[in-house]
Amino acid sequence: MKMSKEEQVVQEREMIMSDECLICGAPLEYLEHDIQMECAVCHKKEMSKTQCVNGHYVCNDCHMQGMDTMLSICLSSESSDPIAIIRQMMDEPFCHMHGPEHHVMVGAALLAAYHNAGGEIDLKEALHEMISRGRQVPGGACGFWGACGAGISAGMFVSIITGSTPLAKASWRLSNLMTSEALGQIAQLGGPRCCKRDSYTAILAAVSFVKEHFGVEMVCDHVQCTHAHLNNQCIGSDCPYNRK
Repeated sequence: MKMSKEEQVVQEREMIMSDECLICGAPLEYLEHDIQMECAVCHKKEMSKTQCVNGHYVCNDCHMQGMDTMLSICLSSESSDPIAIIRQMMDEPFCHMHGPEHHVMVGAALLAAYHNAGGEIDLKEALHEMISRGRQVPGGACGFWGACGAGISAGMFVSIITGSTPLAKASWRLSNLMTSEALGQIAQLGGPRCCKRDSYTAILAAVSFVKEHFGVEMVCDHVQCTHAHLNNQCIGSDCPYNRK
């Protein structure tokens, strides 16, 4: 039976999202030490531990193309539900099943929802700062640094709304406390990494944190994952967002 054009687009989208390597779809491998690699997209050379089994490497900058779309979604949204906002980003072509784009998206969704819930921030300025900070956290930080980028992004969110600096006192404490709470909840779920699961977990931790410490109530509906079939390392029923 011939597929409709819409069905073909959906199938192609799912094939792209379920791929490990953005070039050929082959599984990724993680090396013991950094080696110099050339990005298969922009041909920039840099040190990394990550490539596919066929030797393809895609740099963080190329993996994160689409930040303008993310910015537009956050600035136009009227929702105070950061899960709904990040899901809108996840539906865009720039967002892959896994990748460092989530290190920006978590904090950006929280900033937009916080603003829409009454938080007093310059949203556009805050989002640009979030993009600048979040894109510095590389892919694979969860395994190589022992700190998931989604959890770090939640900490960046609190740092931005409080204007924290390395010399601050109360805001420094709150920013680090937010990161530790998000990372703690992410760690409790165990590995392997899932950028969708970790993003949801970091956001839910931040929603509770902000209500307790800032008195701003963002809303969150019950989270049910719609990406499990695209994740080759899905932990299935062990995931709290599993639809079954």
